[in-house]
Amino acid sequence: MKHVFLILGLLVIFHGAAAFGHFNSVVGSSAGAIGEQPLSKIAIHKTKLALRDSASIKATPLVLGIKGEDTEWVDVDFENDKPGDDDWIGVFSPAKFSASNCYDENNRKDQAPYICSSPIKYKFANFSKSHYMKTGKAYLKFQLINQREDFSFALFAGGLSNPKLVAVSNSIAFANPKAPLYPRLAQGKSWDEITVTWTSGYNIDEAIPFVEWGWKGQKQKRSPAGTLTFERKSMCGSPARTVGWRDPGFIHTSFLKDLWPNTVYTYKLGHLLRNGSYIWSKMYSFRSSPYPGQDSLQRVIIFGDMGKAERDGSNEYSNYQPGSLNTTDQLIRDVKNIDIVFHIGDITYSNGYISQWDQFTAQVEPIASTVPYMIASGNHERDWPGTGSFYGTLDSGGECGVLAETMFYVPAENRAKFWYSTDYGMFHFCIADTEHDWREGSEQYKFIEDCLASADRRKQPWLIFAAHRVLGYSSNKWYGLDGSFEEPMGRESLQKLWQKYKVDIAFFGHVHNYERTCPIYQNQCVNSERSHYSGIVNGTIHVVVGGGGSHLSEFSSVTPSWSLYRDYDFGFVKLTAFNHSSLLFEYKKSSDGKVYDSFTISRDYKDVLACVHDGCEATTLAT
Repeated sequence: MKHVFLILGLLVIFHGAAAFGHFNSVVGSSAGAIGEQPLSKIAIHKTKLALRDSASIKATPLVLGIKGEDTEWVDVDFENDKPGDDDWIGVFSPAKFSASNCYDENNRKDQAPYICSSPIKYKFANFSKSHYMKTGKAYLKFQLINQREDFSFALFAGGLSNPKLVAVSNSIAFANPKAPLYPRLAQGKSWDEITVTWTSGYNIDEAIPFVEWGWKGQKQKRSPAGTLTFERKSMCGSPARTVGWRDPGFIHTSFLKDLWPNTVYTYKLGHLLRNGSYIWSKMYSFRSSPYPGQDSLQRVIIFGDMGKAERDGSNEYSNYQPGSLNTTDQLIRDVKNIDIVFHIGDITYSNGYISQWDQFTAQVEPIASTVPYMIASGNHERDWPGTGSFYGTLDSGGECGVLAETMFYVPAENRAKFWYSTDYGMFHFCIADTEHDWREGSEQYKFIEDCLASADRRKQPWLIFAAHRVLGYSSNKWYGLDGSFEEPMGRESLQKLWQKYKVDIAFFGHVHNYERTCPIYQNQCVNSERSHYSGIVNGTIHVVVGGGGSHLSEFSSVTPSWSLYRDYDFGFVKLTAFNHSSLLFEYKKSSDGKVYDSFTISRDYKDVLACVHDGCEATTLAT
């Protein structure tokens, strides 16, 4: 009976499963692919109490990160006298998944017992292919990251759809759960500014956040940081408001200003506690942006739709590991040869399970702590009915943009309107937000035109447009059904801007594959070359690069004449600007990092000025 009393504090009365709305089936609308969150497969509200003295579960070590680690492997030993092939282990954080965290949206009166918070990850008990079904004993290894709270492990029978709570483990915790972690860099609003954003458990009434930084090997200085967070009521719906809710901690951003161009800086995150002591992160470094127009080697990575995956094999009905982790690991291996990264939408696929944002920032930390990690807004970040998004889908799981806007910095005038421009040396980037109206006459349309028009092509010859949904061209199966090969209303308003301002390449995600077009305008190839473009190009090359890690999207059975290369695989693009006249484009597979498609552009400034169809400056006969 001792387990019965233990679990009473972990169970509450649920006012009707219907209050969770769409929590158990948040399905993304990415063209040709399902963006379902693995945790949504667990009907946690249906949990029944089935504790037995003959079942037990134990986790070791009790204290994690003794030497300052923010990631650690944990051994979980368990036994069950009635093993089932659909038994599973859930990892909960905080360790006491108690009634105090429960939330009922609809205040219904019909009642049923349930656990009110989703685990942060899970594995099936026979994951390791052990003799669990014969002996009732097994062990699993989980990789945990520091997420500001303690952890416990629970053994469930009945599978994911009809869970029965059989045993609960001891709690374990990191030595400093509030430590500053997972820095992510981003370009500031000027070329000589970089921002550092990180997560901690310290509010401003406990500690003052700052960054200590400076030239490598020289005297360091300190810059203050602002602090943001959000509450459950900031979420727009379920599961973000219900079983997916988890306290996000505190998100700090510091602005490092007046940087010298192309200079290596070191930095570390700090918190000054009220008692006068300091909490420090480990040391990191970055190289500052080149001066706009500077003629030097500059390398850019672009991809979309990566999502997060678990290195311990957790949550894997959806099989994110091959794509997401391979993409991440290829970038980590090559990070010394990367200057800036653009992840153009569908960042985590958390879909309202907020714990997954911590796990994503931990996954990309070796990249984002070293080079600017710029993001765009996708349907899985923003879309929710009645919240002002251009689409009324449920794809954000109730997050409605709050997580993306808070967890990452972008140099937008208004981060709730996720469009912005940024410069990097010879590149000028215009990043659009496809989850808000982009059509002619809209606020965003004006921004796009102003951004494209502001490019000084003598200093920044390489003009790049990027957005999440395909506003250009894609022969994805879904887009091909009506023959338009685009997001509905996608390019009608924007193609004249791309042509007028001579955009070199337009990048899109959302479709989970790779495709490159010819230089194109109004459905017609305007250049017959395939691998080398010189002089006047006449149109914009469109690239779908949505194979960062999520489920792959099928192509249409019809291959349009403008489609030069298609690949049903995971991958990313690398742009290398050698100087003002030479650009190399490479598409690399995530599986091996090898180049599978490439082209070069060679041209001079006079070629950018040249007159092209619908892209000529007005002239007069005045003398």
